[in-house]
Amino acid sequence: MKRFPSFQADFTASLVVFLVAVPLCVGVAVASGVPAELGLVTGVVGGLLTGLLPGSSLQVSGPAAGLTVLVFEAVKEYGLGTLGALVLAAGVLQLAMGALKLGRWFRAISVAVVQGMLAGIGLVLIAGQLYALTDAKAPGSGLANIGGMPDLFSATVGSEKALAALAIGAGTIAVLVLWPRWRPAARILPAPLAAVALATTTVWALDMPVARVQVSGLLDAIQPPGLDDLGRLGSIGVLGTVLAFALIASAESLFSAAAVDRLHNGPKTDYDKELMAQGAGNAVCGVLGALPMTAVIVRSAANVQAGAKTKASRVMHGAWLLVFAAAFPAALGVVPVAALAGVLVHAGCKLIPVRELRPLWRDHRGEAVVLLVTAIAIVTVNMFEGVLIGLLMAVAKTAWETSHVHLEIQTPEDTAEPVLVRAVGNATFLRLPKILDQLEALPADRDVELDISGLRHLDHACGAALTNWAEQHRRSTREVELVS
Repeated sequence: MKRFPSFQADFTASLVVFLVAVPLCVGVAVASGVPAELGLVTGVVGGLLTGLLPGSSLQVSGPAAGLTVLVFEAVKEYGLGTLGALVLAAGVLQLAMGALKLGRWFRAISVAVVQGMLAGIGLVLIAGQLYALTDAKAPGSGLANIGGMPDLFSATVGSEKALAALAIGAGTIAVLVLWPRWRPAARILPAPLAAVALATTTVWALDMPVARVQVSGLLDAIQPPGLDDLGRLGSIGVLGTVLAFALIASAESLFSAAAVDRLHNGPKTDYDKELMAQGAGNAVCGVLGALPMTAVIVRSAANVQAGAKTKASRVMHGAWLLVFAAAFPAALGVVPVAALAGVLVHAGCKLIPVRELRPLWRDHRGEAVVLLVTAIAIVTVNMFEGVLIGLLMAVAKTAWETSHVHLEIQTPEDTAEPVLVRAVGNATFLRLPKILDQLEALPADRDVELDISGLRHLDHACGAALTNWAEQHRRSTREVELVS
């Protein structure tokens, strides 16, 4: 053991991450509307392949709650067979972005947009999984799920089976919240596994009439995309979904890497290599017809906190997942769906930055608005367009904040002398109404000297407007000198 001082720490950490990963892999798959085994396949690829590749040494990859809504919509729209083609194309796009050294640019994405994206995902995820908590079927989109809550409530109150499932789901959430506070037990058994194990035991012991996870063989669940599925990649709608997969998975993975780097003192992430590692993993997942992967902060934090030293821990966690899925698939068939829904409701709540929102609103109100608009857009429209709306909001906010312009006006007492106006700052079309209002307010009977040499930036629209104003001013028999 002295020759491998880190092996024992990595071995222990791999077991912890494996125990955390099992309920999350299965729960994300069920919530995405695909066979439970496909979540385990993605977890295996994330460990055995992505875990071996360079990039980030300690973050762990697998199916993530952040892509659940998008995957569900894609499967509903295009079918399970096309999912592999979508994930494969997204992986190839990530490989290309990594090869072009675009990984580092993801750090330039507004944090408010990312937080809003995760908050929107969390809200849609919670709205959908509230139906699974009662063994009911969700209507579909985020707005439809939210709008159907009154009917869900009345249906649940009048059904003993629905109330039994709700009790299991609510109990699972309670264990997830309370278990970490029992520190001796939390060190031995991760909260997600403890919650699902207790829920499963309760259902078995009381023979409760709740839905269980449906399972089949691991190899039977793997369905590589066919030529027809690959041929659908030419349509605009499918390409938009591929782009959404690639961008959201990349952003989530690289932001996770930045967070994980702050948790340990070891080698830091090479963002371009990590992006290529994620792309390689998604390409293989696509070939196998599995779920898309991202780096997952829950598993990654568990890996670091369990004392992992090298990438061996995440590779071994993938091996444990493979052994479990191959040798004990029947173990999944006793897990109640409501328990997994509880795990995902809890995960969705953690995606919503409730604690950060109040200080953000107090200190950076513009960022808070971007966050809220992004989240609301994702809930009301869809994932891809919601993120685009958030990005446009962030760009517009930044443009507004950086386009400060100030007019310094000096009005000599001698009416024969011109009014001196000096423009300072960045004059863009966003500030044009303010500039023109100030110029129009100048004395109507005085000549004007407008000095724009102090501007750091003058865009075309603003320059043309100032020139037109000067021409109109001259037509009224007043002199205007434009100094540039």
